[in-house]
Amino acid sequence: MSLDAEPRGLDQAQAEQRLRDEGANTLPQAPRRTLSRIALEVAGEPMFLLLLAATGVHLLLGERGEALMLLSFVLMIVGISLVQEHRTERVLEALRDLTSPRAVVIRSGLRQRIAGREVVRGDLLVLEDGDRVAADAWLISAHDLMTDESLLTGEAVPVRKLASATEPPPARPGGDNLALVFAGTVVVGGQGLARVLATGARSEIGRIGKSLGSVQSPPTPLKLEIRRLVRIFSVLGLALSLLLVLLHGLLRGDWLAGLLGGITLAMSMLPQEFLLILTVFTAMGAWRMSRQRVLTRRAATLETLGSATVLCTDKTGTLTQNHMQVAELAAPAEAGARRWVAGGEPLPEAMHKLLRHAMLAGEREATDPMEKAIQALALAELGSGADTAGWVLAHEYSLSPALLAMTHLWRVPGEAGHLAAVKGAPEAVLMLCPALQGRTGPWLEQARAMAARGLRVLGVGRARFTGEAWPASQREFDFEFLGLVAMADPLRESVPAAVRECRAAGLRVVMITGDFAATAQAVARQAGLDAGTEALSGAQVAALDEAGLREQVRTCNVFARVLPEQKLRIVEALKANGQIVAMTGDGVNDAPSLKAAHIGIAMGQRGTDVAREAAALVLLDDDFGSIVRAVRMGRHIHDNLRKAMAYVLAVHVPIAGLALLPVLLGWPPVFMPAHIAFLELVISPVSSFVFEAEAEESDLMQRPPRAPDAPMFAPSLIGWSLAQGLLILLGLAISFGAMVGAGVDAGTARATSFIALVVASFGLVVVNRSLRASLLNALRQPSGALTRIMLVTGALLACALGVPVLRDLFHFTLPGMAQFAAALGLGLLLTLGVDRIKRLALSAGLPAWLRLTA
Repeated sequence: MSLDAEPRGLDQAQAEQRLRDEGANTLPQAPRRTLSRIALEVAGEPMFLLLLAATGVHLLLGERGEALMLLSFVLMIVGISLVQEHRTERVLEALRDLTSPRAVVIRSGLRQRIAGREVVRGDLLVLEDGDRVAADAWLISAHDLMTDESLLTGEAVPVRKLASATEPPPARPGGDNLALVFAGTVVVGGQGLARVLATGARSEIGRIGKSLGSVQSPPTPLKLEIRRLVRIFSVLGLALSLLLVLLHGLLRGDWLAGLLGGITLAMSMLPQEFLLILTVFTAMGAWRMSRQRVLTRRAATLETLGSATVLCTDKTGTLTQNHMQVAELAAPAEAGARRWVAGGEPLPEAMHKLLRHAMLAGEREATDPMEKAIQALALAELGSGADTAGWVLAHEYSLSPALLAMTHLWRVPGEAGHLAAVKGAPEAVLMLCPALQGRTGPWLEQARAMAARGLRVLGVGRARFTGEAWPASQREFDFEFLGLVAMADPLRESVPAAVRECRAAGLRVVMITGDFAATAQAVARQAGLDAGTEALSGAQVAALDEAGLREQVRTCNVFARVLPEQKLRIVEALKANGQIVAMTGDGVNDAPSLKAAHIGIAMGQRGTDVAREAAALVLLDDDFGSIVRAVRMGRHIHDNLRKAMAYVLAVHVPIAGLALLPVLLGWPPVFMPAHIAFLELVISPVSSFVFEAEAEESDLMQRPPRAPDAPMFAPSLIGWSLAQGLLILLGLAISFGAMVGAGVDAGTARATSFIALVVASFGLVVVNRSLRASLLNALRQPSGALTRIMLVTGALLACALGVPVLRDLFHFTLPGMAQFAAALGLGLLLTLGVDRIKRLALSAGLPAWLRLTA
C-alpha cells in the first residue's frame, strides 16, 4: 500500500467508543489531587495544627466559646485553602491537556492532528521525520522509515523499519527490518503509516516503565530559596515561642496562658503563604501565558524569562509569515526567456520546464512552505503538465550538511530509465552541473541580487539516469541547470514593533537561519534588527575556534547558512560570554541547541515532537511576537511575585511584634490565636489572588534584564519589607502602650489596635501593588479582587465588633466613635508613612538595603 492511497481508518464514533472502553493513551501516573486529598494535605499544614493546638488549650482553660470560634476559623481557612488549591489544580490539569504530545491519525479518510492521549487501538498513525510515535503499531506502509528506539533499548543507533502486509507477531524493540513501531520512540527519517495495536499501559513502554508516571521534577531554585526562608522563620518562630512560654510561665506562673501566647507568636511568625503564592503564581502564570498562545512546559522557565539577554530566532515562519509565494523565475537565455516576475505577464512556455522540475524535486504531498508555493504555481500555470498520476517515486537523495540539495528520481510511464530532478541552494545545484563549471559566476550574482531583495532562492536542475544500481551520491549525476526559483515570505506585521520592544528592554535579537546571507540581511533590515555588520555564514562559524566564535557573537546579529550543529556552537559561545539565551527551533537536529539554551522555544505548528519535548516553551502560532509577549509575561509574573512576597514579609512583622512585645513589656496581650486566624483570612487570599492579577508596571519593558542569579529575597526586598513592617509595628506599639498607660481597658485598646492593623494591612497591599507608582496612582487603578476582599473583611470585622457574643470571644470592648476614628486615622497615617518611605527609596534617598531598585 502506498502513502498516496490511504485507507479510511476508524470512524470518529468508533474511536470515541474505544477511548471510553479502553481508556486514554497515557502511562500510569501518580493519583490526581482530588478535593479529599487536598484537604488531607491542608490538614497537615503547620498553621492548621497550631490552630488545633490553640483550640485544645482554650478547652483546657474552659473557654468553650473561644474554642468553637477557633474551630470555625479552622474550617474557613481550610475552605479558602481548598478553593485556592483546587483552582490551581484545575489550571494545572488544563495545562497538562494542552501540552500533551500530539499525533496525526487518519479517521474517516481525513488526516487529523489530535492529542496523543486520544489515540486508540485501530487508529492509523501517520509517521514523519521528527515525530514521536504515540502508540505501539504495525507498519502497513513505509518509505525509508528509521526510528530511534534508545528509550527502550539503550541502543543509540537508529533501526530501519519495513512494512508488512500482514500483522506481525509480537516482538521486542531493537533490530532492523521489524514491521512494528513502539510508543515513545522517535522517527528519525522517512515516512510511514501504521495501525495502532496497543496504547497506554498495554504498550511496550507502558509495561516496562510504569514508574515513569510517579517521577517528580526537582524543585526550582526559587522554590528551594522559599523553602529555606520558611524553614528559617519556622525555627526562629519556634525558638521565640518556647522562650515566650518559659518567660510567661516563670514570671507569671500561668503556663497555659503562656502556651497560648507561644502558639499565637508561632502562628504570627509562620509565613506559610510563601509556598502557596509560588504555586498559585506559577500555575496561573503558565495558564495566562497559554492564553497568549505560548505553552510553558517547565515551571522554572517563568523564573528565567525575565533574565533573558539574547533572543536567537529563526527567520522563516517566526519573523516571516511562513506563507511562501513564487516571486521570480530565472532561466538560461537559450531557454527563450531570462526572467519572469509574478503579477506581470503570464508565465512563458519556455519556463514551464523549470517550474515542472522544481515541483518534481519536492514531495508529492508537500508540507514545506516553499514546495507548497511551487506546487500552487505549477497547478495554476502548467495545467495538465503538472499531472504526475502514474509516476512512481523510485529513489530520493535527502538534503545533507555536506550538500544542501535534494534529488528525486521518477519512473515515468512509457519512458526508459529514470528522470532525476534536483533543487537546493543555488551554489550546491550549480556545483552538480558539470556543463557550467567555470561559468557559475553570473548565476551566483543573480541569486545574490534576488536574495538582497529578501527572496528565498533555489536552484533547479534535471538529469536522466539509465543505470541499474543507484549512485551513492547526487554528485554522480550529470545534471543540466534549468534556472532559479525565487520566493517571497513576507515579514509578519507585528515583528518590527516587537523587535523595537526587545531593544528597549535590553533584549538583543539575533537571527540564525539556513537561508542565503543576503536574504537574511534583507529580512533583518525590514525587521529592524541591528544588522550593521555582515552576516556570518555557517562555513565561517565552522572555521572559527571557540575563542574566535565568542568574539564574533558579541557583535554579529545575523547568521546565515547555519547547520544545526553550528547553531549549538553559537548558543554555547553566547553562554560563554555570560548571556542568558533564548533559542527557537523546530527540527529533530535543533533539540541539542534547544536543550543547551537557557530557554528553549519550539515551534508548535511546524515543529517536530522532539523539538517540542526538548524545549521549555512551545509557540502555538510560531509568531515572533509571541516570544516577546512571553518575555513580557515572564517579567510581569516575577514582578507580581516580588510584590506579594514583600507584602507577606512586611505584614508579618507587626503581627509577630504585637504578639511578642506585650509579654516583654508587661502589657495585656494584644493578640490571641483567634486574631491571628482572622488576619490569615485576609493575608492568604490577598497575597495569592490580588497580587497575581495585578496589572504590569508601565516601565516593564524599558528595564534591563534582571541578573539571573539575583535571589528573590534580595537585601533590597528584605530591607523594604522590614521598613514597612517596622514602621507599622512602631506606630501600633506606641498607640497601644499609650492607651494602656492612660488606663484604657485592655478590650478597647485591643479592638482599636486591631482595627488600625487591618486598615494598615490593606494599606500595605495598595502601596505594594506597584513598586514604582505612588499611592494615589495605585488608588486610581482599582482591583476587583482587592475590593471584594476588603468588603468581606469589613463585614467580618463589623460582626466581631458589633455582635456581643463575637466581641466577647475576641476579647474586644466596643470602642467609641472617637477611638474608632482614631484607629482608622492611625491605619491611614501609617499607610502614608510607608508610601513616603517608598518614594524616598525610589529617589535613592535611603541606604542601599532599603532601595527598591538595589
